[in-house]
Amino acid sequence: MSKQIDWKQTVFDFCETYPGADQLLIQLGLAGMADEKMRSTLGRNITISDALKTKNIAANTFEEAFNALMQEAGAENDSDRLRVTGVLPCPVRIPMMEGIERFLEDRPELKDNTLIDLKAASMGVDWMLDSVRKDTPDEIPDLFLSAGFDLFFDTALFGHHREAGVFKDFSPWKSYNHEFENEAMSLRDPRGQYALIGVVPAIFLINSDELGDLPLPTSWEDLLTPAYEGRVSLPVGDFDLFNAILLNIHKRYGEEGVQKLSRCMLRSMHPAEMVKSHRGKEESPLVTIMPYFFTKMIVPGSPMKAVWPSDGAIISPIFMLSKAAKQKELQPLVDYFCSLEVGEILSYKGKFPSVHPDLDNQLGDNHPYLWLGWDYIESKDIGQLIRHCEEIFNNPGRS
Repeated sequence: MSKQIDWKQTVFDFCETYPGADQLLIQLGLAGMADEKMRSTLGRNITISDALKTKNIAANTFEEAFNALMQEAGAENDSDRLRVTGVLPCPVRIPMMEGIERFLEDRPELKDNTLIDLKAASMGVDWMLDSVRKDTPDEIPDLFLSAGFDLFFDTALFGHHREAGVFKDFSPWKSYNHEFENEAMSLRDPRGQYALIGVVPAIFLINSDELGDLPLPTSWEDLLTPAYEGRVSLPVGDFDLFNAILLNIHKRYGEEGVQKLSRCMLRSMHPAEMVKSHRGKEESPLVTIMPYFFTKMIVPGSPMKAVWPSDGAIISPIFMLSKAAKQKELQPLVDYFCSLEVGEILSYKGKFPSVHPDLDNQLGDNHPYLWLGWDYIESKDIGQLIRHCEEIFNNPGRS
């Protein structure tokens, strides 16, 4: 947005207001502005409008040059500000952005020094590629928020920053919620680099009208049996969740499991369509794999039944990456993203269970999770493995 020029402002005041304006005037022919003494004497008695007239400089020419100067100065100033970027799950993006705005409103210095660019997860992460394809830490944003494994563990894109120890987990918790920190699993990064704030669980939605004589599938193992071939809708367009599903199936059942997952797919649908799929005239999926959030859309009396897999809901973690070198500056933002307020937004408004240790995700018992595990993540090139799984999924050798 261009700045409005006050044409009646004196040359002296104009130069004092806008750093670099004196050099602009000199470039346009007002060489006398190079003399600081002349600027502070004659410059106090002549307006910008009159000064331009003495050299026959058109107002629109000056406006263009001035706004180019301001844009350049703005870009330079932005490079010194804290940069927060990433994607948020669609159902919670608006309340989270509103919460961030309220948080920053009470901290004007932090607000003026922070650039926030958090888009909806439906936009994917391709727009972030330019941000992560940088060789040096200074070139990448200072804090990332995003679900999934797509970027942060891809050796070709981001892995070298992890290996170099660019990020540090300085979340204020001593431990995560007991759901995610127990004898069976631990979501805490043993390297102390990547933090998590919550997870996106994948569960089953069963259309009981389509079930017929088939047994109710209650586990991922059940789903991979021949009985459900061509009967399942998968969230292929939800990249972070779908890739988490591919990785977990590959880990547990190998390439054959990924092939079976592909064979069971009827089609890909958006979760909002999945919930209503029993109403359509086309063949409806028997099983829909979807984020737990969308079970909130099930209408009472509907044939759709939510099933939490007995072997665990596959989770796509919501990561937070913060630069170790900016800990002092970033700590207030990190504390906010780790706050009970954000945990409640994730868990209660989005059904994305929070790792906050003091929050009850209200899921009750018998809600296990399937997590890749840090040992497994560290032993693989996750980016390459995702591409390998996608290739198998897309070419399963259907019988």
